[in-house]
Amino acid sequence: MDLKQRISLLSGKDVWHTYGNRKLRIKSIMMADGPHGLRKQYDSKDNLGLASSYPATLFPAAATVACSFNKDLAREMGKAIGEEALYYGYDVILMPAMNLHRNPNCGRSFEYYSEDPLLSGVMGANWIKGIQSQKVGASLKHFALNNQETCRLTYNAVVDHRALREIYLKPFEIAVKEEPATVMAAYNKINGAYCTENYELLTELLQKEWGYKGLVVSDWGAISNRVVSLVHGCDLEMPSSGSYNSKKILKAFKEEHIIDYDIDSSVRKVLNLVDRFKDNVVKPLNKDEHFRLAEAIAADSIVMLKNEGVLPLKAEEKIALVGMFAKSPRIQGGGSSNVNPLRVGNVLDEMNNYTKNYQFFRGYSMEKDGYDPKLVEEVVKAAPNFDKVIIMVGLPDYLEQEGVDRSDIELPKGHLRLIEEVSKVNPNVIVTVSAGAPVALRFEKQAKAILALHLLGGASGKPVLDILYGKISPSGRLAVTYPLQITDDPSTNNFADGNNAVWYEESIFVGYRYYSTFKKPVAYPFGFGLSYTDFEYSDLKVSVSEIRLDSPLEVRVKVRNIGKMAGSEVVQLYVKNNESPVFKALRELRAFDKVFLQPNEQKEVVFRLGYEDFAYWDVAMKKFNVDKGTYKIQIGKNCNEVILEKAIRKAENEPGFENPFPSAYNQKEYHITDEDFQKLLGRPLPPKNVVRHRPFTMDSTLDDIKRTLLGKIIRHKVIKEATRIAKEGKTPVNPLSIRSLIDDTPLRTLAVMSGGKFSLFQAEGLVDLLNWRVIRGLSKL
Repeated sequence: MDLKQRISLLSGKDVWHTYGNRKLRIKSIMMADGPHGLRKQYDSKDNLGLASSYPATLFPAAATVACSFNKDLAREMGKAIGEEALYYGYDVILMPAMNLHRNPNCGRSFEYYSEDPLLSGVMGANWIKGIQSQKVGASLKHFALNNQETCRLTYNAVVDHRALREIYLKPFEIAVKEEPATVMAAYNKINGAYCTENYELLTELLQKEWGYKGLVVSDWGAISNRVVSLVHGCDLEMPSSGSYNSKKILKAFKEEHIIDYDIDSSVRKVLNLVDRFKDNVVKPLNKDEHFRLAEAIAADSIVMLKNEGVLPLKAEEKIALVGMFAKSPRIQGGGSSNVNPLRVGNVLDEMNNYTKNYQFFRGYSMEKDGYDPKLVEEVVKAAPNFDKVIIMVGLPDYLEQEGVDRSDIELPKGHLRLIEEVSKVNPNVIVTVSAGAPVALRFEKQAKAILALHLLGGASGKPVLDILYGKISPSGRLAVTYPLQITDDPSTNNFADGNNAVWYEESIFVGYRYYSTFKKPVAYPFGFGLSYTDFEYSDLKVSVSEIRLDSPLEVRVKVRNIGKMAGSEVVQLYVKNNESPVFKALRELRAFDKVFLQPNEQKEVVFRLGYEDFAYWDVAMKKFNVDKGTYKIQIGKNCNEVILEKAIRKAENEPGFENPFPSAYNQKEYHITDEDFQKLLGRPLPPKNVVRHRPFTMDSTLDDIKRTLLGKIIRHKVIKEATRIAKEGKTPVNPLSIRSLIDDTPLRTLAVMSGGKFSLFQAEGLVDLLNWRVIRGLSKL
């Protein structure tokens, strides 16, 4: 290949394809969205992911699947999506999303597994193992710290190295061992450098330290400086930038800013990807089998939070089924992950298979806050005539979308008012909650039972009723903490509150690591979940008594089902950290397993831990290290309920040990100031907000330029066009989501995502016009 041919392989051919070359027998690789089901769009030029797509099996969302704690089902789900991808001719699916639940208000939390790095990493790794068993590639994303939707295309994540290595990069480190076909570099910056241009992230860490040999692809439209991104480790730019960035690379080569190696090393990775999938063939598809798998995953993931003797239901009981979610369930979040489901089950349609003694009531409106006094009154009048009342509530579609974060964790007022009024006339209220992230359970005292369904996908009928009627014992456990209120979360004051920098001031204290360490009350803790049966733990054994660098240890514990019903138990192993001058979380999940047991059946669960399971990131020594002291291996029902424990010691510190961390993070009370965080970082904090004026650049956003007359006109037209596409695609999109996403979009990304309607060369012309360089600007338009 000549130079231009090689350079052409480093950019997409269009939105979803890489460049191919028939003469050279280089296949064009086809990609698709697909976190919880394949998204093959009818309009291949829809870069925004708003148009309609072909029908596919809609599996439970990642945040739901994580609640199963079931590695096998995560793998089977990946395998099934791989089979559907192969059927439709796709080579790479853009999943799994490994970003953590830093704050409950993240609008895209439903796509992410958990607040815990281990759980996220293990579930994602098994999903990768499943899909790649079908010779379909996975794409590990969004690398990294893409933890909010507000300004996600441009914000600078300001984070200390311990939080980075112990929390936010850990899921990727676990999952990358499965050798995903690609790793997707995120839009945002980390400590000042765009992820697509971050040498420390893409080259030093991903390739050199972790040994990743696959291809790094940009998130769609994430490239700012293509030459820098290429040299620093981003191999493939997606989607196509026309010839714009290819010309930039060619120019840099001719001017000797880059050399053959910079180009050829990335070209080889593209060719390796092509070679990996060149022999893929279409296979028959068993759609019914996939839907049954979706039902099994959904049932395994439902979390019973409360049960005061009202569940399971009996067929002879007279039931009031209340809420529009029984008829039109919340099945998924919005945005590029939105799947056109082949089949959707709901509770109302399935109810006759479980009982004939029921009546359905709408309960609330699907508009605005849902409150309709006539609908509430109808239920209140009838409720005393029923043995029990099932009320199905949750967040409406428009509140959980890619492109916009939530402003709070409250349920719609109409849903809360309904529960409140019904509970006054019938005490046997059972509430199911559908949401992709935690909500405030302000009705908790008004309900005798609560089921957290999260987002169950197309299988939103039978699995719910199997749990309610006791066909299956609930075995889901919370993959995130349910706080009492959003202000309890330590990241809230530094979440989605600026257009420039996001301060990760809470450091390692994310989710339960904060609540448990500082003894903060919660509604329900990480790992919590009830069952219809009971389990007994015994005989905890640890193979060694001292932690050594080269000596892995084995932990064994016996679990017996002492109840009357078969069921599954999630065995959770935590390490309680030592008392140390180094600030640490109280305890951390280090292993888990799920075991199915018949009544009176006992199994021994075996875990293997290594040195790293006791380690923190030593900033001075630039490695994971274990300091001396007594640690405890703990078996818990959840992060706050320890059943069995064994002590284990680290005798001495490693040579060169020091504690450079500010003491403010190692107190009994959490009172971290901006000054404390600045000391931890060791450098000045960049401003959260900036007002950007001329001179504008290709990195300027539509929000930046809207202060100009030309900018206002451009912004208005773009929002109008994006709204039109969304409506034609019949995709439920929040208008605020579109406006927010558009406002946060840099001009370079707008061009790349325009589907050819607005080129990068024209974007340069627009920048010139905005900067009053009229003649030069008009010449480019």
